[in-house]
Amino acid sequence: MDIAARVAELKPHLIATRRDLHQHAESGWTEFRTATHVVERLTALGYEVHYGPEVLSPEHMAGLPTQAELDRHLERAITQGANPEIARKMAGGYTGVVGILRCGEGPTIGMRFDMDALDITETTDESHRPCKEGFASRNPGAMHACGHDAHVSIGLGVAQLLAELRDQLRGTVKLIFQPAEEGVRGARAMVEAGVVDDVDYLLGAHIGFAARETGMIITGGSGFLATSKLDAIFTGVPSHAGAAPEQGRNALLAAASAALNLHAIPRHSAGASRINVGVLQAGSGRNVTPAHAVLKLETRGATSEIDAYMRANAERVIRAAAEMWDVKVEIRPMGSAAGGTSDPELAAVVGHAASETPSVTRIVPSGDLGGSEDYAWMMERVQSRGGKATYMMIGTKIAAPHHDSRFDIDEDALPIGVEVMTRTVLKLAGR
Repeated sequence: MDIAARVAELKPHLIATRRDLHQHAESGWTEFRTATHVVERLTALGYEVHYGPEVLSPEHMAGLPTQAELDRHLERAITQGANPEIARKMAGGYTGVVGILRCGEGPTIGMRFDMDALDITETTDESHRPCKEGFASRNPGAMHACGHDAHVSIGLGVAQLLAELRDQLRGTVKLIFQPAEEGVRGARAMVEAGVVDDVDYLLGAHIGFAARETGMIITGGSGFLATSKLDAIFTGVPSHAGAAPEQGRNALLAAASAALNLHAIPRHSAGASRINVGVLQAGSGRNVTPAHAVLKLETRGATSEIDAYMRANAERVIRAAAEMWDVKVEIRPMGSAAGGTSDPELAAVVGHAASETPSVTRIVPSGDLGGSEDYAWMMERVQSRGGKATYMMIGTKIAAPHHDSRFDIDEDALPIGVEVMTRTVLKLAGR
């Protein structure tokens, strides 16, 4: 097969898939329509398909929406064309999908593609290409502003090519379509379900970020910051602020004390450490002792160990503030990611694959992500078991920064991503 020519033939389908997903953006744990489309496509291509509760550990599904919200999004997905039988097996937010292609003895190669959109309302500006060309998000408050629609399209393109190249492969290919990457909520649930435990080589990818020109490939991303996302819910006792202040227990002041002291945690000498309180919501009226407060915060660290240090101290500060003000507190984990870095040996294989891809114009061996990505949980698990993992970045011009309501990509990047990833699999497991 002439891979470059075949990818060129697939390009219109890749674009159509990306635009369909962009129109029907679904936030984390509500990707019912997206996931059912993936299940149907992989099944049609002859993959062994697993989805729903069998690929997600319920104890590790962080930051789930309410049951009412999950039910509402499930029904919306069905009205927008999701297969009802498949979608209802994902009820409760079980929107992960794994497609397996078994090609005899050989290595197991995993590839991760995230599916979720952001909780952003897409701009209605007529100059915005998705608006101008009629594929802007139809779902209020949800937008593919980080390129995950492109990731799913690329993943399905890779699935198509590998199915056609099956006779040239050995070993096993696992295509992992992950929910809830935003807020780093979904990967660990798939890891704890054992999805990557047998993987020898793991490849993740993101469109854009440090790769801001179409045709550029960064073969080994680094600079993953480990992170913990926490909600602290303080519960006090209400009272009349004028007539009986001594009867109250002030949750607002407990939360405010915690917010100030969290930022006083000593930073770690072994590497970068971060903390941020992003939200403090409290109180019910100016003459009522505040009985409820919610603090939303995150910690980060250059390594998982540094983040664990920041998180342990954050929880200590929060509990001490609650005790000082004589209120109760519940700390809820809302998401997390490990630290990590790509294996240069596997990144080099990606580089060789990119060098054989005619539309690749620039190959960069490493690049700093500069943030957190829950793919790092998968990377850490594979590396801890003796495997290799890398994280590539697929270059694209972008209309606005990631997570902006005007975000858009250069769709010429889609076939490039498909070709480089397919060639990488052939180099690792070709006959």
